[in-house]
Amino acid sequence: MTIAPISELNDRARDIFRVVVESYLGTGVPVGSRTISKLVGLNLSPASIRNVMQDLEELGLLAAPHTSAGRMPTESGLRLFVDGMMQAAEPSAEERRAIESQLSEGGPIEEALSAATAVLSGLSACAGIVLVPKREPVLRQFGFVSLSERQALAVLVGDDGSVENRVVDLPPGIGASTLNEAANYVSRQFAGMTLAQAQAVLQQDIEAERAALDSASRELVERGLAVWSADSEHRPVLIVRGQANLIDESTGEDLERVRQLLDELEGKEEIFRLLDNARKGSATKIFIGSENKLFSLSGSSVIAAPYRSTDGRVVGVVGVIGPTRLNYARVVPMVDFTAQTLSRLMR
Repeated sequence: MTIAPISELNDRARDIFRVVVESYLGTGVPVGSRTISKLVGLNLSPASIRNVMQDLEELGLLAAPHTSAGRMPTESGLRLFVDGMMQAAEPSAEERRAIESQLSEGGPIEEALSAATAVLSGLSACAGIVLVPKREPVLRQFGFVSLSERQALAVLVGDDGSVENRVVDLPPGIGASTLNEAANYVSRQFAGMTLAQAQAVLQQDIEAERAALDSASRELVERGLAVWSADSEHRPVLIVRGQANLIDESTGEDLERVRQLLDELEGKEEIFRLLDNARKGSATKIFIGSENKLFSLSGSSVIAAPYRSTDGRVVGVVGVIGPTRLNYARVVPMVDFTAQTLSRLMR
């Protein structure tokens, strides 16, 4: 079904459509013609309003969940409203203070990112989400610990004191002396570099025959750096807070939708793909219900905004996930302000 653009609706249809959407977003209850007729300024009878609502239903903008239950916006109707009619309100001074105070308490940027999800969840009554930028550690020290004849644990100490490890498959015939030689070489040659930089320098040294390693040690170093790099590249960091907010007083009639949404939140790889799409834009993005196949069953909405590093490059995404019945006019600028605040902290 082709949805009519907002310009094709006459003033009466636009007024009634706006009332239905805003009322539904505020209460979660379908809106009847009698309720609309009591509003000051419309001066329309319930019968006239019903006719207009029927026209809007035929256009695919409204739906009637039950025969006499009034109308509610469809996902297409919500999209039309958000894109063409919504008047976004700036975050209140209290909301701005809450966001800035939570994000500016000092400490590592990871703590600020986690705080962003918590404060957004609390203010929006949704689940807060943040896609954390991939941070490749800078090498301070490197070591290998033998696990068996065929595997070793590669241990990396970062310049920030962090310690991480990965399991590496060993080439045949690798002994303790080769493990030590390879580890000492990495620590000596690549301290102060990221893994990607270390790989590039190692390749250059090999090609120029400057790598002071025998073939067994060289293969071990190559395997260690490669498996670490590949692993970190496919491990997106996603923080989700406030899932309990998704279960409110209205979920008694909609438990299956909420259960499905909670299941979807467990599939972090899929959510990462959705948020990665939001990284490609320069402004806040809104995904409503089945517009994204991830939430086609639960009928949920995502509002997400990119935040930037010192050089202006998009490094992550912050936002909320909740039911399609969101106060978009309030939550969209709230998410946008949080992204702007995070960007300032990254500089």
